[in-house]
Amino acid sequence: MTTVTHTTTDGRSPAVNVPAVKLAYLVSRFPKLTETFVLYEVTTMERLGFAVDVYALQRQKTGVMHAEAERLMDTVHFARFLSLALLTANLRMLLRHPWRYLHTLFTLMRANWGSFRYFVGACVFYPKAVYFSHRMVQAGVNHLHAHFASHPAAMAYAIHRLSGIPYSFTAHGSDLHCDRHMLAEKVADATFTVTISDYNKQLICAEVPECNPQSIHVIHCGVDTEAFSVRQTPTSYEQDGGPFQILCTGTLHEVKGQRYLIDACWRLHQRDRQIECHFIGDGPDRSMLTQLVASYDADAPHDRSFRNCIHFHGQLRQAALRQRLQTADAAVTPSVPTSDGRREGIPVALMEAMATGVPTIASRLSGIPELIDDGLSGLLVAPGDVSGLAHAIERLMDDTTLRNQLGHAGRHQVEREFDLVGNANILASQIQATLEAPA
Repeated sequence: MTTVTHTTTDGRSPAVNVPAVKLAYLVSRFPKLTETFVLYEVTTMERLGFAVDVYALQRQKTGVMHAEAERLMDTVHFARFLSLALLTANLRMLLRHPWRYLHTLFTLMRANWGSFRYFVGACVFYPKAVYFSHRMVQAGVNHLHAHFASHPAAMAYAIHRLSGIPYSFTAHGSDLHCDRHMLAEKVADATFTVTISDYNKQLICAEVPECNPQSIHVIHCGVDTEAFSVRQTPTSYEQDGGPFQILCTGTLHEVKGQRYLIDACWRLHQRDRQIECHFIGDGPDRSMLTQLVASYDADAPHDRSFRNCIHFHGQLRQAALRQRLQTADAAVTPSVPTSDGRREGIPVALMEAMATGVPTIASRLSGIPELIDDGLSGLLVAPGDVSGLAHAIERLMDDTTLRNQLGHAGRHQVEREFDLVGNANILASQIQATLEAPA
């Protein structure tokens, strides 16, 4: 296959030689504010020279959207659950290739039997996969990459079976940890599988022992280390001893463990430690968390309101988040495993904080220790350990040298292994190798 040499326009890591091909991305929802790693991977692949189309199984309703997502919205491919175009595409495939159509549907249903969520998703999204496969063939798509091992990977499998377009997918966190129905089929048919941590690779190999470990590649999610640059000015805590500013970014959900951070902040508040904790993001646990703060506030002295120490900012654009990081003294991600098996992968919020030089505290869980080396590039505590969280925060409050050391080491770790452009180059190289390999 003919290749074209492409170089990045910003003078950063040199791009690989990428084939003059069209690359399709398949995602569950778009635009999803919390999935910046997908958005910026897409835009980086465009900068590397790929012609990229984005296909979304559902349109996300949101009032806040990143600027890069706004630019892509006019070109993203959506499909209604019922439309003339969708019905026509399905009828065409059924009449022309009845065995292929029915056998693919049967495989999706059989492999997902026993998982209510995956089985319903397979049935509901399959007509869209048929429609998307038709659109991708028309558009001349050469390779399809799906993000998440759940519905997107299943529909990428279906599109491959229907159209012959080769595919790969990236497994992240809860999409792999909670439910692994059909994982064997997804891995077997993919030209290669990507996962964001060694922890996940070991899990896949254990779940699918017949897979070839060499076809499973660990490619970390990355952040733009230029956009998230090291801050140059000291924080108010460092300058004049103002309240210690804690930042916690992520969906307000049980798996993120925000309630344990609030518990830790309450303990520090009782010790007369001057702190402020800022939660960036929204989600189903917001009401529970605000009620938890109110319950603690009821026990606080009248002249020392706990409510004034905890702030919920909702969803923020990237520019506003970067401003918050400039004034943060620590970033805390207190992730915990949930009762239904959810676990974090490696939170991008931690990478963004580390890239900015903010010292971080996180849970010793899943792939997080692959990002944070405890005591060297950040601090790790046991999941759900409120005392450990409070102690780690106090260590940072009381030790300027430790804060500086962790901030510098964290930035270096992100530059070395979690840079967006560098890791996109790795993915681009793998796609190119796949396209150039004999059929």
